[in-house]
Amino acid sequence: MSGTLSPFLGNLSSLQLLDLSNLKDLKGPIPPEFGKLSKLTHLFLDTNKLKGSIPITFRNLFRLEKLYLDDNDMSGAVPYSVIEALSSLLELGLSGNRFSGPIPNSIGKLVLLTKLDLQGNNFSGIIPTSLGKLKSLTYLDLSQNQISGRLPQSIGGLSQLVLLYLNHNKITGAIPASISRLSSLRFFQLSENKFGGILPASLGQLPKIERLIFENNKLSGKLPATIGHLATLTDIFFSNNRFSGKIPSSFGNLRNLQALDLSRNRLSGQIPPQLAKLQGLQILDLSSNPLGLVTIPSWFSKLKLFRLLLAKTGVKGSLPSWLSSSSISLLDLSGNALAGKLPHWIGNMTSLSFLNLSNNGFHSSIPIEFKNLSLLMDLDLHSNKFSGHLDSIFSKQSQDPLGQFNSIDLSDNMFTGPIDEHIGERPAMASIKSLVLSSNKLSGTIPKELLSLKDLQVIDVSKNQLTGEIPPHKANFPASAFMDNPGLCGAPLPPCNHS
Repeated sequence: MSGTLSPFLGNLSSLQLLDLSNLKDLKGPIPPEFGKLSKLTHLFLDTNKLKGSIPITFRNLFRLEKLYLDDNDMSGAVPYSVIEALSSLLELGLSGNRFSGPIPNSIGKLVLLTKLDLQGNNFSGIIPTSLGKLKSLTYLDLSQNQISGRLPQSIGGLSQLVLLYLNHNKITGAIPASISRLSSLRFFQLSENKFGGILPASLGQLPKIERLIFENNKLSGKLPATIGHLATLTDIFFSNNRFSGKIPSSFGNLRNLQALDLSRNRLSGQIPPQLAKLQGLQILDLSSNPLGLVTIPSWFSKLKLFRLLLAKTGVKGSLPSWLSSSSISLLDLSGNALAGKLPHWIGNMTSLSFLNLSNNGFHSSIPIEFKNLSLLMDLDLHSNKFSGHLDSIFSKQSQDPLGQFNSIDLSDNMFTGPIDEHIGERPAMASIKSLVLSSNKLSGTIPKELLSLKDLQVIDVSKNQLTGEIPPHKANFPASAFMDNPGLCGAPLPPCNHS
């Protein structure tokens, strides 16, 4: 169905439910005549191409219980008088539009409201304190707007609230202690704001909480030990804040925890061995903290991790052998002081799909067993002292399409020899998008199949000892990708001299 909404629909005076959602090509404004539908209880106009503002005549729809205008192209301020008049409203969905201006303070008069979704608009100003009067509210999504100011203490009045999403706004100040009164809360998302100050200890009083997502703020101070009381918690995402001090040992009591991301903070000291009790933990990211680990604790072997990220945490020595029997699919140990040889048992880590050992001090060739990493898709070994040939990498087994490389970065090492002339025919290379081999000691010519790989977007073989003519290629690779190879010529470098 396409076209515009007919004003004559306003003459259907007995109409109780009108569902014109998801018609895709329904355009134009909502006719003000809709305000004559005084018996209407349900109005669904979501997922269309409607424009304009909410008609002021909507204040006559005092029986309306559900109003959904989501995913259109509507704009303007939400009229205070309309919000005030819709006293029977249970659910209000305005997400995915271009509504602007402040959230009406009159929202506090919709005391029956159970769902309020304003996500993805241009609402600005502060969160009205009157919001705390909505005692029946279970779902509140104000994310992806321009909301500023502080989170009001009155938020603690929402005792039935299950979901609270405030992410991607400009909210400042501390998280109020009244948050502890949200006794039904399960999902709490505050990321991408400007929250500061310390986390209130009362955060540990949320009896049903499952997800705490506070990343990319300015939160500081110590992590409260009371978080360890949250037995229902499955996910902690506190990345990119300013937390300091030690990781509380009480976190070992979070028996349902599946993801713990404390990366990019200022945490220090020992990782508490009590975390070994977290048998459901699948993701552990402590990257970019001054933990001074020295070695990866041996008790990590007791965890059943899928993702382990300890980049820039001070790890030294060699890779611990317990990794060989793990089921880890993502391993990031970059930016540390690891050294020695890449062990032969690396080939036993057959669940690996992402491996980053860059910016360390490894000095060895790539063991032949590396071929066994049949699921590996992203490999970053740049800035080490690896040497030898690259065959073990390019000729690895792959389970099409799983295990086809997406990206490889082997730059700033000491690899030698030619680039495999059959590289373009290797099953593992069929879908590669980025291949960086710069700053090594590679010699010989560039195989013509390499630059013909259909998905290749980034290639860098600069600063090697390659010779000959650069093969023809359709992609627009820059000259910098081939520079500093004294014997290399042809587009995008200067033409070869065939005399």
